Amino acid sequence: MELISLLFTFVLAAFLGFELIQKVPSQLHTPLMSGSNAISGITMVGAIIAAGVADGLFGSILGFLALVLATINVVGGYMVTDRMLGMFKKKGH
Repeated sequence: MELISLLFTFVLAAFLGFELIQKVPSQLHTPLMSGSNAISGITMVGAIIAAGVADGLFGSILGFLALVLATINVVGGYMVTDRMLGMFKKKGH
């Protein structure tokens, strides 16, 4: 029963995240990415905790996978934010 509850929460979060991001105007993407990076940093801490307190091998693997995916999200977010902010710099500087 706990697995079904966790799976439901995951699917709901994925659906809501997709719907929210899809409706954001392009002018707000840079501030949104900064906020998203902060949330992903918190997700990384949660993944570390989840991997550390997991009882079995499956839980440890899921925690590690969550950590890898959150890390990719943070690094990618900072790369996109840096690239977008670079568009506003003057040429030659």
